[in-house]
Amino acid sequence: MSGEISKVYEPDKLEKLSAQKWQQGNYFHANPQDTTVKGKKPYTIVIPPPNVTAALHLGHALNNTLQDILIRYKRMSGCNTLWMPGTDHAGIATQTVVEKALLAKHGKRRTDFERKEFISHVQAWKDEFEERIINQLKSVGCSCDWQRTRFTMDAVCAKSVRSIFHKLFEDDLIYRGKRLVNWDPATQTVLADDEVEHETVQGFFWYMKYPLVEPVEVDGEKIEFVTVATTRPETMLGDTAIAMNPSDPRAKALVGKMVRLPIVGRKIPIIADLHVVLPDPDSDDEKAKFSTGFLKVTPAHDPNDWEIGLRHNLPVINVMAPDGTISEEFGWKEAESDISEDANFVLGLDRFEARQAIIQWFKSEKLLAEIRDYTHEVGHSYRSHVPIEPYLSDQWYIAVKKPIASLAEKFGTGLIDDTDVPKNSLAGLALKPLLDGKLKFTPTRYSKNYSVWLENLRDWPISRQLWWGHQIPVWLCDDCQKYSCGIEDITTCQKCGSKNVTQDPDVLDTWFSSALWPFSTLGWPENSPELETYYPGDVLCTAREIITLWVSRMVMMGQYCLGEVPFKDVYIHAMIQDGKGRKMSKSLGNGIDPLVVIDSHGADSMRFTLASMTTDTQDVRMPVEPIKLPDGRTVNSSPKFDVGRNFCNKLWNASRFAMMNLEGTDPDKFDKANLKLTDKWILSRLAKTIKEVTDSLDSFKFNEPITAIYKFFWNDFCDWYLEWSKPRMLDTLDKPIAQNVLAFVLDSTLRLLHPFTPFITEAIYDELKTFVPDIGLKGIVSFDASDALIVAPWPDKIDSLIDETAESDIATIQNFVRSIREIRSQYNIAPSKKLNAFATGETQAIAIVKANSGLISKLASLASLDISEDIQKPDNAATVIVQGVTVFVADVIDKDVQRKSLEKQKDNIENQLKGVTAKLANENFISRAKPQVVQQAKDKLDDLTQELQVVNKHLGSL
Repeated sequence: MSGEISKVYEPDKLEKLSAQKWQQGNYFHANPQDTTVKGKKPYTIVIPPPNVTAALHLGHALNNTLQDILIRYKRMSGCNTLWMPGTDHAGIATQTVVEKALLAKHGKRRTDFERKEFISHVQAWKDEFEERIINQLKSVGCSCDWQRTRFTMDAVCAKSVRSIFHKLFEDDLIYRGKRLVNWDPATQTVLADDEVEHETVQGFFWYMKYPLVEPVEVDGEKIEFVTVATTRPETMLGDTAIAMNPSDPRAKALVGKMVRLPIVGRKIPIIADLHVVLPDPDSDDEKAKFSTGFLKVTPAHDPNDWEIGLRHNLPVINVMAPDGTISEEFGWKEAESDISEDANFVLGLDRFEARQAIIQWFKSEKLLAEIRDYTHEVGHSYRSHVPIEPYLSDQWYIAVKKPIASLAEKFGTGLIDDTDVPKNSLAGLALKPLLDGKLKFTPTRYSKNYSVWLENLRDWPISRQLWWGHQIPVWLCDDCQKYSCGIEDITTCQKCGSKNVTQDPDVLDTWFSSALWPFSTLGWPENSPELETYYPGDVLCTAREIITLWVSRMVMMGQYCLGEVPFKDVYIHAMIQDGKGRKMSKSLGNGIDPLVVIDSHGADSMRFTLASMTTDTQDVRMPVEPIKLPDGRTVNSSPKFDVGRNFCNKLWNASRFAMMNLEGTDPDKFDKANLKLTDKWILSRLAKTIKEVTDSLDSFKFNEPITAIYKFFWNDFCDWYLEWSKPRMLDTLDKPIAQNVLAFVLDSTLRLLHPFTPFITEAIYDELKTFVPDIGLKGIVSFDASDALIVAPWPDKIDSLIDETAESDIATIQNFVRSIREIRSQYNIAPSKKLNAFATGETQAIAIVKANSGLISKLASLASLDISEDIQKPDNAATVIVQGVTVFVADVIDKDVQRKSLEKQKDNIENQLKGVTAKLANENFISRAKPQVVQQAKDKLDDLTQELQVVNKHLGSL
């Protein structure tokens, strides 16, 4: 990289050279032996494994940038860091996209292939997109240990999956049961509760009449029908009862009577159950407002009806096939042998087609009483986005609230306070660390999502009706009908010894294998050096939507398998939205491809912008605008990335200028006794910046440190210190001091910036070493030499260099310079024109101005600066008051302009005086405020009074 420094910042070139340097140095690779050999503290992050369904989006770029910032910071801080990379097989999502691709390309569905053949197509898809994902992550600058890249279905992870399944099975925590589940008819698999997304839907209540087998007289009125209200008429084919609230006045006459189910012809009873809401059209309760008092009970297609069915021992009749069509083959036929032929017209229809057909039938039979608009929440599949169907199905479950006897000694027994969660249950193992402070969320508000979900957790359905995934390691014996479970494949029944065993065709929920990610990737159940060194990890950085799906289950399984939480901190980053507050998506066409940003702005610019946007808010907005690429394509980008590119340009140019003045820097010629005021000031500002950046990163603040570095580098270093250092490079005696301070500050800035903008800082650091091989301030602080910035030590907190006096003095100087610059701007005077200035006053500031007139003259472009206690105002001079000092800038204005300026200053001072005077006249303020605060107000009053006198004096002279 060394040689003549390019005049132009070329991100593409720098990124390739820096990446090559890191690869050659093998700096990303973690060695578990480093901990014992060098005494390094381990620091571990496991990457949230991206799904192999598609390339990464901007949200992935944000998430992984934040993780890389942490891992680079900790690597430079001397930790033995491991950032474990990998990808997730994403069972439902990947199988769905591959099925769609095969249908579009070959006109074939999954069922047109043998299982192994279809899996080979999915594997090919996985290989292609996994490579693309890894390359994207590398382009972003992610310093993962690529040599340890894992995949949730590779041999190492597969062994972990089988081992923990077997452990759970032996602990009697896995069971098979027929339950009402969340069914996705599109992908034809079960979903867990937290895989269901609820959407507001504009629907209807249909009011349908069911005829009584025999009319009933109620209060002298003959009743021939009962009217039920439903939002899902298609499920009425599986009704097995009509329920009423026992408090309903009609219940005494009707409960126990029979109703003939329309279309089907089946006789079903009227039962009493407290779940039924009494009708009240004037109620604020939506259920009461729409209720008729009669509830159709369909145990196979509604979770509440399922509970009613259990209480009343009702038949359970499933009327749907797995694809959501009406079918008699999955429970209806067996439950009712004499199905009316009148029902044949709905067989084979999709559930929504059947709905319309049934509504039309009720209309034609004069049995549809009313239709009312109704807005309600409907669960949708988080993968296919179709409405889920409550569906009766045999599935494998994990008992999450069952106490585990073998863990009682370690985790205790009984319920966690104010919950029904046993301490030694899986749910308890996940919840207790949060309550004990062993697991922390940042921002803290997300801990509530976590705890509420665990407190209300139901058993976890872990089987999925897919082909792509970990096939469930359970074999059914055809002879004794018992199940056997094994880590290895089973050929003989463990119960009766029969050879007639068949492996369950279902696969495990993707989140099951993902739950093991923090330790399966390290080789568990083997006691590997990696597992011993890097587990438990330190932090998980992820998005809020998978707190329940993934975070809780990793804590659950980490505690269950290894007795420790897999990470101490969970950082939940903000969600990136477009400028209108919408989620970025393909369907809206408002997404931004991170590779497009890298090509147009550079990876560092993208990282800088993303980090600067990362606050504790829930969402951040990024305006999206189309841009045209050189190849003619129009793609999305955002003007926000210009901020990052502008900073990187400034960093490159300022560093280049600084290094042009560093040749021949000799650390041995540095003498701290000869530090100038500007040196003390920039070192003090640097010390504060180091402290702020370090503390912020330790608290998972990302925008705060990048903002602090930006202000320090752009404002303090570039705008002021670099300018003040230029003339010093021509002074033989002063040059060594300025050079060493300049080199030290630049080097420290590069170290602070490296986690955020790694490519450009590595490139500049490499060049800086050619000019100054040994950087430090002799007698104050020095850095260990390093071959690469990525492993250079993090800047120490140099609080001893904080100099409040120097900062106060420089602030006064800066105020003078700014005031004169404002006069130039106000009167449109070119920066190249040298001005003559005069200063007079009796405040402490005049001494600072006098002692540093050269600094002021340099940056204010003054030909002369005369300072005296008694100076008469020159003709046509502009006047400004700075900290009680009157400054005249000669030959720049006429009296009218000056008068307006002074009158404006007078108005401002008088407004401030009113506020301070009112505060000091307030007895509550005087009696309750701290003495130092009251004194500050009094001092402020004195200062403003003096300034007003000076302004009035000059106004009078005009």
